Amino acid sequence: MSRNEQMQRLFRQYEQEHGRMAATTREACVWAVQEGLLELPKIDPYDRLADDMARALREEYAVDRDGRRYRVNHAFRANRSGVQLTMWARLGESAPEYVHRALIQRREQIVGDCFQLKVDVDVFNNIYKDREPLQLVLDFTDDVAEREFWAKDNVA
Repeated sequence: MSRNEQMQRLFRQYEQEHGRMAATTREACVWAVQEGLLELPKIDPYDRLADDMARALREEYAVDRDGRRYRVNHAFRANRSGVQLTMWARLGESAPEYVHRALIQRREQIVGDCFQLKVDVDVFNNIYKDREPLQLVLDFTDDVAEREFWAKDNVA
């Protein structure tokens, strides 16, 4: 059983034992540790620092000369000697190929999320046939244009 499968099984077990339809993962983990079903992880301090740094890099923004707020650091996956790593590139300072790769990978993540959302909505609509079906619009052109408009400090 994979680690993900183990976690899924434990969450289901928590739900059954507590008779809840919704719970936080923290509540389920505390219960699983107390029941001896999970062990608290031994944290590598370098992994913790690297996670903190990644979070900080992800949250760094700047404003260009046209007043647009943009993300400065971009992560992309790369393989080194068969090991997948997350590399970081700084927009405007790193080689353009790295930032380009990061942007393409980010778009692919969005497409994957949209595809899964469509499947989930289709299944939801199939399960709840007696309800008005949820409508899902995956063309974000108008949404992006509206955000662009408001980002320029335009007011009605």
